[in-house]
Amino acid sequence: MRRAFLTARWEDLVILNFEVPPAALTPLVPRGTELDLWEGQALVSLVGFSFVNTRVKGLPIPGHRNFEEVNLRFYVRRRTASGPDRRAVVFIRELVPRYAIAAIARLLYNEPYLSVPMSHRTQVDTHHGGDIEYAWRYGGEEFSLSASVQGSAGILEAGSEAEFITEHYWGYTRQRDGGTLEYEVEHPRWLVWTTPRAVFRGPAATLYGSVFGEALAGKPRSAFVAEGSPVCVHAGQRIA
Repeated sequence: MRRAFLTARWEDLVILNFEVPPAALTPLVPRGTELDLWEGQALVSLVGFSFVNTRVKGLPIPGHRNFEEVNLRFYVRRRTASGPDRRAVVFIRELVPRYAIAAIARLLYNEPYLSVPMSHRTQVDTHHGGDIEYAWRYGGEEFSLSASVQGSAGILEAGSEAEFITEHYWGYTRQRDGGTLEYEVEHPRWLVWTTPRAVFRGPAATLYGSVFGEALAGKPRSAFVAEGSPVCVHAGQRIA
């Protein structure tokens, strides 16, 4: 039986997508997986969202139930001997405001977490849209990720870029010895908005290096806002 490691709600997701050279991601691809391209193009996504009612192994941790996260991620797939490919995300950097979360994730799972001061504001609903902003500080610099949407959120269109970005239900993390940890993330299909009114501000190279910083300094190729849902992250297992 699969074990639920973490349960929560992920709410008010802001997702900006940028093109990068595949060669920039190749050294980061975990062993046993390969880049998952969208129409032949390698993408990274800057994603801000809220954790709500977080529980670890069924237990609420005081002071660590509700918080923000902003992550930079890219997409891989793992081919399996039976069944469909496992389409997944790999994180380049994950930001949270809780030091204990970042420290434990780095120590136990080698996840690239960093603890920084963070805040957010949101006023959005499924039928009318609204505004969302995530803000944080690092190295004396100010950063923000924001979006504005109007009207009702829509159902994901099969074969769309929004579906490609949001319908990844696995994660892979490179371990210190070169091995790979695999974990499954369960959630229903999200309702989404597509928006041209999404912006990232801040010196991205400070956090993500020159190559990703250059990509994030440009205009995103696409941007989505997802309503979110309950999620269940299952305990990870090393792959052969």
